[in-house]
Formats: sequence, structure tokens, C-alpha cells
Amino acid sequence: MSMDDLVHALAELEEERAVQIAEERLDAGEDPLDILDDLKKGMRIVGDRYEAEDYFIPDLMYAGDIIEQISGLIQEELPEQEEDTVGTVVLGTVKDDIHDIGKDLVYFMFDLNGFDVIDLGIDVPVETFVDAVEEHDPDIVALSGFLTAAFDSMKETVEALEETGLIEEFEEDGLREGRKVMIGGGQITDDVREYVRADGFETDAPGGVKLAKEWLQAEAEVV
Repeated sequence: MSMDDLVHALAELEEERAVQIAEERLDAGEDPLDILDDLKKGMRIVGDRYEAEDYFIPDLMYAGDIIEQISGLIQEELPEQEEDTVGTVVLGTVKDDIHDIGKDLVYFMFDLNGFDVIDLGIDVPVETFVDAVEEHDPDIVALSGFLTAAFDSMKETVEALEETGLIEEFEEDGLREGRKVMIGGGQITDDVREYVRADGFETDAPGGVKLAKEWLQAEAEVV
């Protein structure tokens, strides 16, 4: 069984085979993080096929279900992390975007690294983000989006947080004091970050965790 088998099974949405491969690799003592890397590769193929209109929204949701199952298996094999909470993150896919694969991976990695994560789900209205920030007082607001249409929703969310005083006004260097805003997604660039008025961006989950830890001056090493 090659390492590419899991990537292929996920890309082809072969649920039973993908889960079986993951179980067999874990039973064989393979590093769970290597399996996580293959999940990301498979997810990237699924995303590309969606962009090419070979896959559609139900396919993305099905892929998300497969990833959730395998992520659960991986998490069972990983050592317990620090008991103290590193920080609190309010996370969600913004309004008009229903992609949850990347968001779920971000949730998984933040949770794994000791963050308390409040997952608001997908297609999250601006008001829901505002209410969640008021309720949970997070260190970081993480906005996820895959579609270019999500950029406007991200910007609206950040502006609403600024208007309510829940985050500081955007600075030219892109780094606020106190609570910060991170955006993520496969098509995010620094130009998008500046447009959205976010403090930082990442295109993969481990990078997001590393950036968050740097912001919080916590241990920078990512599991």
C-alpha cells in the first residue's frame, strides 16, 4: 500500500477505502501527522476538481465527512497536549461560502495544539460572528473562505467588529493590538488580507496555528 493510496481514495471520494487505509496505516505505527499530510493533499485535489466544475457542493460535503472520520482516528493516536488553553479562537466560514473542509482542518489543528476553538460552522452571518466575539472574548477571530466571493463577506465581518469596538481599527502594518483577525483559504494572498483588513493570513492549517502562537507569544512549535 503506497502513501498515495489515501490521497487517491479521498480524491475519488471512496469513503470506506479511505477510512480503511487510514486505520491500517495507524495500526502499522505510522506517524499520524504523515496521514494528516495526505489528507491535505487529497483535499487539495478535491478543491481543484470543484474549481474545474468536475465536483460540486455535495461532493465537497462528502469529502468533509471522510476527513472528519479520519481526523478523529488521527486524534486518538496523538499524545495529549498541554492542559492549559493556549488561547481562544472564534472560527467560521464566512457568509455566502459553505466550504467546510479547510475550516474543519483548521479546527482540528488548533484544537490539537491546545486552543479553545468555538466553531460557528459555514455560511456564518456577520452578526453571528459579532455575537460570538462578544460572548466568548476570543484572542483571535479566524475567518475561512474558499470562494473569491467570500472576500467581501470577510471584509464586512471585520468592519462590523471594528464598528462595534470588538477589535481595533485596521493599522497600515496590518497588526492590531489585542484581539486579532486571521483569514484563511486556498486563494488568500496578502493583497486579499489588506483588502479584508485582517492582521494576517495563512493558506494551510499548520501555518495558521504557528501564526496564532506567534501572536500570542506562546510556544511556536506546531505539533
